[in-house]
Amino acid sequence: MDNVFKLISPNSPKSPLNMALKAVHVTQVPNLDQVPDDLNHSNNPPPPPTFNINPADQFMVIGHRGTGMNLLQSPDPRMKSLKENSILAFNAAGNFNLDFIEFDVQVTKDDCPIIFHDNFIFTEEKGVVIEKRVTDLNLDEFLSYGPQREPDKAGKPLFRKTKDGRIFEWKVEKDDHLCTLEEVFQNVNHSMGFNIEFKFDDNIVYKEDDLVHVIQVVLHVVFKYAKDRSIIFSSFQPDAALLIRKLQTAYPVFFLTNGGSEIYTDIRRNSLDEAMKLCLAGGLNGIVSEVRAILRNPGVIRRIQDSKLSLISYGQLNNVREVVYAQLLMGVGGVIVDLVHEITEAVADFGKTVKEDNAIKEEEEEGDIKCSQYQLSNLMKLIPGLIQP
Repeated sequence: MDNVFKLISPNSPKSPLNMALKAVHVTQVPNLDQVPDDLNHSNNPPPPPTFNINPADQFMVIGHRGTGMNLLQSPDPRMKSLKENSILAFNAAGNFNLDFIEFDVQVTKDDCPIIFHDNFIFTEEKGVVIEKRVTDLNLDEFLSYGPQREPDKAGKPLFRKTKDGRIFEWKVEKDDHLCTLEEVFQNVNHSMGFNIEFKFDDNIVYKEDDLVHVIQVVLHVVFKYAKDRSIIFSSFQPDAALLIRKLQTAYPVFFLTNGGSEIYTDIRRNSLDEAMKLCLAGGLNGIVSEVRAILRNPGVIRRIQDSKLSLISYGQLNNVREVVYAQLLMGVGGVIVDLVHEITEAVADFGKTVKEDNAIKEEEEEGDIKCSQYQLSNLMKLIPGLIQP
């Protein structure tokens, strides 16, 4: 008989992911006038919020920026199919078995929450590339980039700068205009959950008042339009994540981390252990980690579960079905993916495999599963070559 690993199934009622994420249909959402202007700086973290549990427990699949981010430099046409972070992409995501779509929110100079990932936006005038910080633009100027709502109106050509400094014209197969958070709430099917990432620049040291202002502006729109839509908040900015929890208890708050793949001056961002400390100290609901950090240290999954925190992963390796399967078996609660068609189909197949494979079966105890060491080790053999920096 094969040796077995005893893992917590993401389908288990005991899974912290189900406790936090499937709970986002909130019966009472606080009005913004209930949000204090002056934060309570008590050393005691606020209690975790109480949520209603959705009985349809499952491994979570979340569409990255809708149906996937745009990699303009990639030869893969799937990475340039639909405009990322657009209403077009968000509604297209509804064609797949996704639990949430993830998107990035920033606030313009005139206090409008808009959907855009990059800190800087680029255009070209008379052959010269011009860059502007997104948060320095007012709403009208931001919306003047790219395709326009009026068919007879031409917008500024939109370009994008890659991490290695190359600049590409932002061309995709199916384009769409830039949009606001309010428009997304009003124009995306209500059954689709939103994973709203509060986007801040890693190179800026923010004052607390500035973070509070941005968060309150976004919360005003969320409270006004969310109704009973499923919502998750997340941020890479540790202080912002803590403030989001202090300023509201209606929705789950997750701390985003690359788990040490990059090193920051703020030690809270440099490991999954530090992420756990932050979440536990601040009453956050869970961690969204770059997948390589999890695969390099799979033992952290159990520690996170034992701490009653949820765990989701992100990263380009989540477009590899075997990597997603390994995470499902190890107890990761969900994945943020770009190739939503391929991965949602793969996860559906995994469910059939789990039911049919004699080596993976439910125990009589609540939700625990037995996973054959042979099966998991075969999957893990794929990992070392994939997770190299």
